[in-house]
Amino acid sequence: MKPLDALGDLLDKEVLVRLKNGMEVRGTLKAFDIHINVVLANATFTDGEVEKKFNTLFLRGDMILFVS
Repeated sequence: MKPLDALGDLLDKEVLVRLKNGMEVRGTLKAFDIHINVVLANATFTDGEVEKKFNTLFLRGDMILFVS
């Protein structure tokens, strides 16, 4: 198994993405590329006490610490 195969197994599943700035984003993994840029559908994250929701969210790979 190659590292990107692990992401491929997560397509269309709910994932947790931790960013370098400490934020955590949850959503359905819709797409990714070799740079680990990811597209999440129905993404949510909490900014302080406010929960923010996005229909589609693009996360740049160089900001991602992990995808679970």
